[in-house]
This record gives sequence, structure tokens and C-alpha cells, in this order.
Amino acid sequence: MSGDEVKRRIRKTHGPTHVKQRWSEQPQSAANGKEKDALSFDLSTVQPSEDEKGEKGAIKRLSTMWSSFRGKHDKDRVMKEQPLQESLEPAPVDTPAKEQRYMSGQYFFEYLVVVSLKKSKEGAYEPQITYQFPKRDGMVRFQKEEEEKTLKAITLFCFPEGISWAPLTEYHSETFSFVLTEIDGSRRNGYCRRLLPHGNGARPPEAYCIISRLACFGLFSKIFDEVEKRRQISMAMIYPFMQSLREAAFPAPGNTVKIKSFIPDKGTEIISLTRPLDSWLEHVDFRTLFRCLTDEEVLLVFAAAVMERRIVFIAEELSTLSQVIHAVVALLYPFTWQHTFISIVPEILIDVVMAPTPYLLGVQKRLLEQVIDQSDLLVVDLSEDKGDTFLVQSGDEKSILPPKLQDEILQALRNRKEKATVEELNTVVSEAFLPFFVKTVGHFASYVTRKGSGQPGVFQSRPFYKAIESKTTRHFVKKFLQTQMFDLFIQELEQQQPASPQQGIFHKKIVEYQEKKKREKAKKR
Repeated sequence: MSGDEVKRRIRKTHGPTHVKQRWSEQPQSAANGKEKDALSFDLSTVQPSEDEKGEKGAIKRLSTMWSSFRGKHDKDRVMKEQPLQESLEPAPVDTPAKEQRYMSGQYFFEYLVVVSLKKSKEGAYEPQITYQFPKRDGMVRFQKEEEEKTLKAITLFCFPEGISWAPLTEYHSETFSFVLTEIDGSRRNGYCRRLLPHGNGARPPEAYCIISRLACFGLFSKIFDEVEKRRQISMAMIYPFMQSLREAAFPAPGNTVKIKSFIPDKGTEIISLTRPLDSWLEHVDFRTLFRCLTDEEVLLVFAAAVMERRIVFIAEELSTLSQVIHAVVALLYPFTWQHTFISIVPEILIDVVMAPTPYLLGVQKRLLEQVIDQSDLLVVDLSEDKGDTFLVQSGDEKSILPPKLQDEILQALRNRKEKATVEELNTVVSEAFLPFFVKTVGHFASYVTRKGSGQPGVFQSRPFYKAIESKTTRHFVKKFLQTQMFDLFIQELEQQQPASPQQGIFHKKIVEYQEKKKREKAKKR
């Protein structure tokens, strides 16, 4: 048995290194268009008990409160979760055209909740769920308990600041998202729009939160535009629209669904909701990332993320944190971030910055002092009035990626238009970063060996990186092979049979690159 095979079997038996994490919110998998892990925690322990506030310190308290923060690296668990998705499928439609338009087989959302700030007996404003649509009836006791825990957690993420709220006369609405993984492994996305309700005088803001199993930030942002427009007329105007939306099937990539909605004095409106053709980028908007950071700074953050380091993003706005972190994760396609991922860290969870394992965290600027006293991490300031972008860094980030490939990425990024649409910018950015992985590790398939038909493959890591001609690229790849994102990618490849069709834009780019190299080699002859 070869050394590589022994290593692979050890990893399959015990899982990738550092699997036993306490904190984990994992992003959607860009590689297969399906969701991976998300924020995982024990929803029954939203508040710490008194004995957790003693001498054991912040880490013990956080570990107890959120004892189920974890990463998902177990292939068996992925397989067990499939029925959860199947249970959401609607009845089969009759026509092939409808099957093509709605082949995703899922509905837009599970429910909408309204989170309002209500004054407590002590006089402070606290977030409470004041409306849920639709109401869930017929649940048994344990289902009701789990539902209550989930709803309680949602209030935490709709108003994560932990500050003393007061009535306001002006408030700029903002949209952000988070992802929840329940204890049973089921996954749901939370899309939030916070706004100031229509009225006179000072009043506290409220949040609308849509819970869905689907990841498509741009589409849900448009839905919130319609919700906010109706909220300014009357609360009662929201729910007929949401009912029509709930009855509509989620369209397949590139297709459109039309929703009819009646508005007084305007009549019936037809609202078109189009899903992007590139579904692996539909949860991403790169505009905020490149507005907050220069191309060179984005490249440095990308390098740190590729090496699975601890990264904290600092900003005032929740929407900025949410959009930037999801954009950074998307740059890693076809690989998936396998560690702690919390796009907006509630103040009650700020001690997560002390976790020794890799993470991507979004922290509001007023909590900065609790972050910068940490070492061995990258702290990125996204604020408009910032002095230095990198408040804390290791110092070697510029040397992580091969210099030639860094220059190629920067050159490709210069091709974007100054006022590019979301789709145009997504295309330019993906065309800039995806070739990096094509050129560094795109030859992976040639180094998976099998002893027989139907047998799992074994990845030959040493011959794989030894085959790379460039010394700087080989040095990078040797380190990249040790990351969990590459490890999981290869584990999935080893389980596939050679006859299995390889699909997706990554495989397409690999084929194009290999054909280009063959043509160049033929010309030299």
C-alpha cells in the first residue's frame, strides 16, 4: 500500500484535520450548486445560564452556549440529508416546458417573519417576532419546541448589535443574509431587510426575514423591494403578495417566474423574478467587495482565504459584511470553505474571534477593540473612512500566490467596466479567478488511480505536485494540498466512478486550457 493511499484512508476514517470545531457557519457549495453547511448551533441554548458566567471565562461560556457549532465534512451525513430536500418537491407538472422552467423542484420560501422592537418592562427595546406567515399548525410538541428555538435565534440575527435601541425618525433600510443549519442537518437561509415602518414621529425599525432553503441573494433582494413598497402602504398588503410567491415554484437557472399582485390605486401588477443563468454565482454580488477594496487588496484577502487562515472583516453596515464575505467565499470556486463562517457575528458571540481554528467572520466596527488584540489573523477594514485597510496581518500574504498568476488575475480584473451590471461584474471576476485553480490544480483527474472497476480512487499527491513545472506554483500547490477545501474536493472525486460525467464551468475551463496547451505545443514542433 502506497504512502498516499495510507494517508487517504486515515483521512477517510477520521475525517479531515481539525474537523472537531466548535464554531461553524458554512457557505453554499459553489462546486455543485447545492448548499453545504451553514451556521450550526444548539437552538435550545440561546441564553447562557448563570453558572456559565463565572470564572471559567469567555471560551467556556461560548462553547456551552453554542455547543453545536460545527463543520460538516462527513460524506455520509451529506447523503442522509438528501431526503430533506426531496420532501420539499412539489407535485410533478404535466408539461415538459414547466419541468424545464421549474426543474429546481422547490418553492421560494418556507415562511416570512416580522421582527419588531418592543419595549420591555425595564424600558429597553428588545426584538420579538410579531408576525409569522404562514402559521404552522398541526405540529407535535417537539416540533413546536424546535420551531420556537429557531424563531428565537432568528431575532438574534435580525438585530445582532446587542445595543439599546430607541425610536428613530430616519433609518436607511439594509438587506443582509445568514445561513442556519439545524441539529438534524436541515439547512435554511435567512434573508433580512431592516427598515423604518411607515408612520409619523419617532419609531423603532423592524426587520422582515424570509426563511428559505434556496440561496439566491439577488432574487430575494428584489422580493424585499416589493415587500418594502407594500409595507409603506399597509402591513396588510404584504401577505397577499407573499402568498402568491409561496405558491409559485422556484425557477430553474436562466428562467423567470411571474407573480400577480394587486395594489390599491394601481391595480394588478405583474412582477417578474428572473434567476441568473450562472447559478453558482446567484448568491453573490461582487460590487461591494470591489467598492470597499482595491484589486490588490482583494487578491491579498483571496490568498489568505486559499490558505484557510483566520480572517475578520470590519464594517458598520450589516449588508456590507454579508455581501463581502459571501463574495470572498465565491472566489474560492470550485472549492468550498470548510471552516467557521459567520457573515454577521452577534455581539453575544464576539468571543468566537478567540477560536484557534480558521474562520471568516463579519464584525461591526464598534466591536473592533475586541478583535485587534488577537494575533495570527487578518483583520480587514471595509469602512469608507478607514486609514489602513489591513489592521492586523501576518505579513506574508503577498508572497502566498505565484507572482505570475497574481499578475494574470490583476490584468483580468482590469477588463471590467466602470459601471458594470451585477452579471457583467460576476463574469469578469469569475474569468479572473477561476483560471488560477485551472492552472495550478486542474490536472488533478490524471492522478487518481483505481485498482479495479467500481473501486474508490486514491489520489497520488506527490506525483501530482511534482508534475508542475513552475517552482513557485509547485511550492504553492504543495501547501494548498494540506487545506481542508482541497481535501474534501479530492475525497468527492475519489468516490466518483470514471464513467461519471464531469459537469460545471470548472471542468469546462480545464478542458479549454488543456486543449490550448496542446495547440501551443503542436505549434512549437
